Amino acid sequence: MGTPAKVAAVIALLAACAPAWAQNRGAGSYPDKPVRLVVPFPPGGPNDIIARVFAQKMQQILGQNVIIDNRGGAGGVIGTDNVVKSEPDGYSIAITSAGALAISTALQDKVPYDPLKDLAPVTLIARVPEVLVASTTLPAPDVEALVALAKARPGTVNYGSSGPGSMPHLSGALFAVSAGIDIVHVPYRGAAPAVNDLIGHQVQILFADQPVVLPHIQSGAIAALAVGGRERVVALPDLKTMNELGYPQMEAVNWYGMVAPARTPAAIIAKLNAAATAAMLAPDVKEKLVPQGAILAGGTPEEFAAFMASEIDKWTKVVQTAGIKVN
Repeated sequence: MGTPAKVAAVIALLAACAPAWAQNRGAGSYPDKPVRLVVPFPPGGPNDIIARVFAQKMQQILGQNVIIDNRGGAGGVIGTDNVVKSEPDGYSIAITSAGALAISTALQDKVPYDPLKDLAPVTLIARVPEVLVASTTLPAPDVEALVALAKARPGTVNYGSSGPGSMPHLSGALFAVSAGIDIVHVPYRGAAPAVNDLIGHQVQILFADQPVVLPHIQSGAIAALAVGGRERVVALPDLKTMNELGYPQMEAVNWYGMVAPARTPAAIIAKLNAAATAAMLAPDVKEKLVPQGAILAGGTPEEFAAFMASEIDKWTKVVQTAGIKVN
């Protein structure tokens, strides 16, 4: 998020600019109409939860409605591609995932866009650790028992995901390689339907962002087996990490970033970056997202572009080394 001096400078800039943005809308200053914020997953999933909190706060900051447009499918690729093909005027933006911005490029030959060329990075919004959860009917109360079950019955344990090329997909595939087990991938059009089928015992295990599974863990509807990140999570302090359980190569942390179409004017990107940064600093945004496990990020468009490039390189190497394929 930067130094305190930088944060103070952003707040001061927003305070100075906000009245002008509101008063000059009639003169054509951006934004002078509602902004469409694409969420490339169905309602109810972690991407949707984070985006709705930011949309509400950013419309207060920008003085215009920020309207959520859910366009799920292909692990976030379909909705992200919709923004790629939109006018580069700042009125179609997205908060999208690591799957759509880095992993799909590593896994698939036919992704319809190049995230580094066809999108204008705005800022990294948040990082969210994955949690390995299971159906309450699965006869495996912990990871050790799950691995033993999968080894005894190859190809019979299945794992859901939010779509091909998504972080939950790659997390499950990496877990299979790390544990030396044969489990079957069942892709969905988003995390919410995958979790619903886990609750309904249609799938057996799932890596998912903490915000979307935490209420169901707490209610007892699903069982938590491990944290995919390197550190334990505050909301589930007794839940061990995959690293603690003997899988040091397992690091499953999702992330979400704001992007616009390539060729969006730099001044608009700067304004969106400032608004998103101000939203991250807002106490009510922190109160809604931090307890659910979101680690708010921030940074400049240039820093986010460099981060995306590093993530594409990282996941490409993981995919090649592990031999992971899209089903």
